[in-house]
Amino acid sequence: MGDSWVRVLALIFLGAAMCALAQPRGRILGGSVAQAHARPYMASVQVNGSHMCGGFLIAEQWVLSAAHCWDNTTDMQVLLGAHSLSLPESSKRLYNVLRAVPHPGSKPDTIDHDLLLLQLSEKAELGPAVQILAWQHEDLDVKGGTLCDVAGWGVDSYTGHRPDLLKNLTVPVMDRATCNLRIYHDGTITDSMMCTESHYRRDSCTGDSGGPLVCGGVAEAVVTSGSRVCGNRKKPSIFTRVAPYQKWIMLETNDTISHQSNLSNKAL
Repeated sequence: MGDSWVRVLALIFLGAAMCALAQPRGRILGGSVAQAHARPYMASVQVNGSHMCGGFLIAEQWVLSAAHCWDNTTDMQVLLGAHSLSLPESSKRLYNVLRAVPHPGSKPDTIDHDLLLLQLSEKAELGPAVQILAWQHEDLDVKGGTLCDVAGWGVDSYTGHRPDLLKNLTVPVMDRATCNLRIYHDGTITDSMMCTESHYRRDSCTGDSGGPLVCGGVAEAVVTSGSRVCGNRKKPSIFTRVAPYQKWIMLETNDTISHQSNLSNKAL
């Protein structure tokens, strides 16, 4: 093989490597380090001591996350009260998962019904750094352009760097009709989903899956997955709305969280 072919092959491998770096998964792009413990509801869902997905506390013994984060072959744990994943913090505590309940309609090959309930082995110790987040019970769409907050410990750069400190990002909601345009998600966004705009490489992605989309202090939706290039303005972030699943959440938790929300509990 001549030198010219060697150079060609080298360029091909280099191009493939660059493409892999250009399409990372699992990060908040363009975000900033969050104020320590300003989001005391945040949970790190872990496997073998490593962060896998986000989640948030919806009751003293229940965390809500994304179904595609669940692997029934491994033992999951939930870290609460953390700002740093590695540094000692008096508020941090790791809980075993007593029961994992993925939504029965969720499947590995789709993003439909992408919700997961995790029952902790015991009630969480609530305090300034560990708090329950109210979630939306009223099944109404968030108006397009509304600014919401998303946070997580997912990979945050094209080099695959994983942040140790919680990061957050403010994102505008994209109305469903726009998100379903052919240039975006081409009709795949159902009434149980919502989107946020992805501009200037500011985005959430699958490593932040399971974390909440918080609008006006209330969890409206959960970060879900999807085969898309993170930070691509033509592929808005996709979230699973929580309000349409109120009955399922109440049923699986034996209605233990109904009194812990500060929202009206309206039957759907």
